[in-house]
Amino acid sequence: MFTNNINPTILSFNLITLHWYGLFLATGILLSIWILLKLAQKNNLSKNIIFDLSIWLIIGGLIGARLGYIIFYQLNYYLSNPIEIIFINHGGLSSHGLTLGLIISFLLFKKLKKENLDWKKLIDILIVPIPLLASFIRLGNFFNSEIVGRATDLPWGVYFPRFENNPILRHPVQLYEFFINLSLFFILYFLYKKYKNKKPSLFFFHLFLILYFASRFLIEFTKEFQVDWENFFTAGQWLSIPFILWGIIYFIKLKIKQ
Repeated sequence: MFTNNINPTILSFNLITLHWYGLFLATGILLSIWILLKLAQKNNLSKNIIFDLSIWLIIGGLIGARLGYIIFYQLNYYLSNPIEIIFINHGGLSSHGLTLGLIISFLLFKKLKKENLDWKKLIDILIVPIPLLASFIRLGNFFNSEIVGRATDLPWGVYFPRFENNPILRHPVQLYEFFINLSLFFILYFLYKKYKNKKPSLFFFHLFLILYFASRFLIEFTKEFQVDWENFFTAGQWLSIPFILWGIIYFIKLKIKQ
């Protein structure tokens, strides 16, 4: 048994407070940009495009992730406490909202930039580090004692005293997702480097949709319910289904064309 007594605050000095969640989020973003720059260089893409697009994706992704969490999970709470909408350091980001935010911000950037680029090829590059970013976000969730798992009697169960007073052992689902997402990143990175010139455009984007959201769907069975209307399936599972189907439809169409 492990008791998660981790203080979510690293340090606090006057008006400046540094949280583990914010540190992990920033680390994930910076590493993702670094990987994108490396991939862009190998694909003869301008670094300026990557930097400009990264700004759009960071802003759009965070807005989408935050709004997704608010709308899908805690709408009534944030309607009563609107000022807390901006407090992303306390967690409360939705990967489904993040994905939609990234897609929308990319489309807006494409429309306004009007560069002569292979945008579909660029999407396949952009999607590679997303699971890495997601893995760091889940570490932040673990340090915040949020998005906990269901009760378990397994030897690696974790007690979260900041989440509840009763000493209930729970699945460390945040760590499950950390390792799964990290594995997905290495899988996507390896496959992209090996098959980028052998697969059609958007292949890796749709592969990501299936791998990421299918794994998310399965891991949700060990995650505690977060909203009142959840029953057998969690909100995360219902929200994952459209993305999984999106990816499957692409590969069905691809198979038919072949």
